[in-house]
Amino acid sequence: MLFNSLSFALFLPLVFLLYWFVCNKTYRLQNGLLLVASYFFYGCWDVRFLGLLAFSTFLDYYSGLQIYQAKNTSLKKFWFWTSVGLNLGFLGFFKYYNFFVDSFSAGLGQFGIAIDTWTLSVILPVGISFYTFHGLSYVIDVYKDRIVPEKNPIDYAVFVSFFPLLVAGPIERATHLLPQLKKERKFNYTQAVDGLRQILWGLCKKIIIADSCAHYANLIFDHSDTYSGSTLVVGAVLFAFQIYGDFSGYSDIALGTARLFGIELLQNFKFPYFSRDIAEFWRRWHISLSSWFKDYLYIPLGGSQGGTWMRIRNTLIIFIVSGFWHGANWTFLIWGALNALYILPSIIFKTNRTHLAIVAQGKVFPTLKETMQVLLTFGLTVLAWIFFRAKTVSHALDYIATICSKSLWSIPEVKPPLVFVVLVLFILIEWRGRTANYGLEKLAFSKPKLVRWALYLLLIGCLFQFSGHEQAFIYFQF
Repeated sequence: MLFNSLSFALFLPLVFLLYWFVCNKTYRLQNGLLLVASYFFYGCWDVRFLGLLAFSTFLDYYSGLQIYQAKNTSLKKFWFWTSVGLNLGFLGFFKYYNFFVDSFSAGLGQFGIAIDTWTLSVILPVGISFYTFHGLSYVIDVYKDRIVPEKNPIDYAVFVSFFPLLVAGPIERATHLLPQLKKERKFNYTQAVDGLRQILWGLCKKIIIADSCAHYANLIFDHSDTYSGSTLVVGAVLFAFQIYGDFSGYSDIALGTARLFGIELLQNFKFPYFSRDIAEFWRRWHISLSSWFKDYLYIPLGGSQGGTWMRIRNTLIIFIVSGFWHGANWTFLIWGALNALYILPSIIFKTNRTHLAIVAQGKVFPTLKETMQVLLTFGLTVLAWIFFRAKTVSHALDYIATICSKSLWSIPEVKPPLVFVVLVLFILIEWRGRTANYGLEKLAFSKPKLVRWALYLLLIGCLFQFSGHEQAFIYFQF
């Protein structure tokens, strides 16, 4: 069930009405409804994987209780590593088994050794990377005595499977979401209306921006050997906006949907393409994953407390693991490593926290220096996205080689004028709202009611104009 589908347009109002008008007596009834709705939502993808989701949920719930009640350190470690091992085992099997087998076979082939390998035709369970990380953070926090385990299995199951975030995040923490599930929730009109506004903006990002860019980006990347360097630049830039509109659009819909039920999720994007360096970009892009790796991998490895070489090592590990988390392909590993190389100078010279405030805060326009910094950061990001989008490493290298050829100075063969106009308007709205939680928030609140409704109707009209067949969100594959 896609957020941008008719089925979700019917599903969401039904759950909303039941939640506030039938199950509003206690939060336990509301949580029970959310659990049923979430499992139905997930089952619409593939009912066979409901068992895997239920098992993963029970494993972490039960392990958390056993860790907390353990009489000695050995027993505590046993339940901790059992949970971590099984979670990573399932993730590794479904997501990485064929990658490791094929890579091992190819590696031996370089030495003239041919072996028969056995690969599996398995469907990657949608959202497995996200709900696995939900459970892992919970178990780690219980093991580290940061939180007390949740005793109510329904409340814990909702924390893991809450349908707005189930298949593509944001990756929530028990310390943030569980307390909201454990208290009475009263309908807040202002919160709900703002949630609808954020859903509208998320749909605009997905349907108007991402899907429009996808049409041309797919055309150019899939036939990159027939196009000039200038056309490939257009394709790379369009993919950069496609993946941003797609993923941040999903996050906006998820956050807005949660607000309809009186729940606030973690903000996942803070206008990353207005960043002045790569460090700032990663504080603003996929925030829930970046902070997860920082708290549960980077800091345990020593963080920035050691010497320069330790900081370099930890940074490389974080970005390579992040790349591998995105998919079982060498292109993702190189994408992660490339971002690590981008950020290393700021780590070495300790300038990675130079740009903490919003660019051009309190001003209408950025300075020339800020403009050049933003453009350079965006250019480096676009270059890295080529590896992310390419089918193979050789495809990415050939793509970049063509960009670096003389054909870079030719006129692009693919020129989508309407898409470029839409992108300019989109960038202006995002720039205007860069100090808010999402692009449309500040613009909508600052206008009279009549102007606001005219804007909403215009955006809804544009959604129908740009809508075509349903397209899955990019991050569903991760």
